[in-house]
Amino acid sequence: MKGGWFKVYAIGYLVFLYAPIILLPMFAFNDATIIAFPLTGFSTRWFEEMLDKPALTIAVKNSLFIAVTASILSTTLGIFAARASTRYQFPMKAGLMGLIMLPLVLPEIIVAVSLLVVLLGLGVSLSLWTVILGHVLICTPFCIAILSSAFQSLDQSLEEAAYDLGETAASTFRLIILPLVMPGIISSLLISFTISLDEFIIAFFLAGTEPTLPVYIFSQFRFPQAVPVIMALGTVLVVLSIVLLTIAEYFRRRGIAKSGGKDTGGFL
Repeated sequence: MKGGWFKVYAIGYLVFLYAPIILLPMFAFNDATIIAFPLTGFSTRWFEEMLDKPALTIAVKNSLFIAVTASILSTTLGIFAARASTRYQFPMKAGLMGLIMLPLVLPEIIVAVSLLVVLLGLGVSLSLWTVILGHVLICTPFCIAILSSAFQSLDQSLEEAAYDLGETAASTFRLIILPLVMPGIISSLLISFTISLDEFIIAFFLAGTEPTLPVYIFSQFRFPQAVPVIMALGTVLVVLSIVLLTIAEYFRRRGIAKSGGKDTGGFL
């Protein structure tokens, strides 16, 4: 009986979680302007209108630039932090790593307002780069969590064998360690890219006059006639996010299998 109740709970939870996402493509391909049942007919005109909006094109370019830059910077910082935390012992290690991982549990509104106050106090103009700074701050802990798992699963005997054969620490890291953790690096890049692309609160506070895609979507909900186009855009974003997360999970599992580690759970 307990198993039966658990199945009911699991099904109910999945319906509650994914039903709104299922409604996106339904209304995106609906011919009516009003988002309501019953559906009036199949149409792709909202996707066509989506491609004809210059403001949307600018917002997409801004978001892609921010997401690519933030993912590269976050993953680079994550490599250094994960390597240091899994390989070396140093004073106040636990405290320092806890501070680095703190954005995982802090409300984003607090992070955004704090960054806004600090940046304005320093006289820094709000731009795409200030958004990148905020996204690096929140993406780096995710990268560290992914990369720490990759570094922990490495066989240290491979590193020691490289030293015995005359390799330096730098060449060992470049030739031995990085190739082994490359699936984890790719997974980290994809996850941080997805987080940055979908992030709204920090972009809303720090973008200034240069809108990102989530900020553009939020602004368009003031106009009822623009809602079906936003539904079409949301459908594209959901599909893109699922594809990126699937690829990231594939590389994460490939990295664990390559290093001979044990899979303790993942994104999917």
